[in-house]
Amino acid sequence: MAAEIERHPFEPFLPEGAKVLMLGSFPPQPKRWSMEFYYPNFINDFWRIVGLIFFEDKDRFVDLAAKKFKLQEIKEFCTEKGIAMYDTATVVRRLKDNASDKFLEVVEPTDIPALLRQIPECVAVVVTGEKASQTLCAAFGTEAPAVGDFSEFTFESRPMRLYRMPSTSRAYPLPLQKKADAYRRLFSCLGIV
Repeated sequence: MAAEIERHPFEPFLPEGAKVLMLGSFPPQPKRWSMEFYYPNFINDFWRIVGLIFFEDKDRFVDLAAKKFKLQEIKEFCTEKGIAMYDTATVVRRLKDNASDKFLEVVEPTDIPALLRQIPECVAVVVTGEKASQTLCAAFGTEAPAVGDFSEFTFESRPMRLYRMPSTSRAYPLPLQKKADAYRRLFSCLGIV
């Protein structure tokens, strides 16, 4: 029996004046969500990394008692800082019943140019993991930079940077502080922190 096709459950989050577009691969299954927004899995460290970088508090966006992230505070923070979010795949098939990118088949990649046209002040696209990097580079016909680094490209006469960041999944073997250091360099280069 073929795996079921899944369409992306969230709308792109594209705040006015966004300077950076963060792209993961695809959200985990709803049973793994602690909120209806990007990086919803409570054991994913993305929001802890952001808390460490901007507030020196890994639990800044975490409701420990409820085992959830603080959705409203996250959305306000991303709007204020100009951080847009979506994923590199709009339609996928999960080849196994888990959240691993390794078992995601991209059926329909996201139309990234359409997103970038909606955020004209965006100067950087950030991919947070291997699958996202592969999908985006295939779409733009560009080589992936090394993890933690960036390459430059032009989108419709707009100079842009493509950053390839370490995955924020706990399955990625890098300590939280080292991941936070890599993301801190990214946000510093972009003048966001």
